[in-house]
Amino acid sequence: MNTFNQISSQIRRWARVRNTIRELSQLSDRDLSDLGISRGDIRFIARKHATR
Repeated sequence: MNTFNQISSQIRRWARVRNTIRELSQLSDRDLSDLGISRGDIRFIARKHATR
């Protein structure tokens, strides 16, 4: 059962990363700039957010 929980956890984490990337990618460059985020940082931020 532990293996199933680990796989399930990884799938949920991957989904959070994907959703965060999608949401941030939809913002304009100006909106991202207002948040202090460059377009190149989106994937890093999404991965960092998903590990919380």
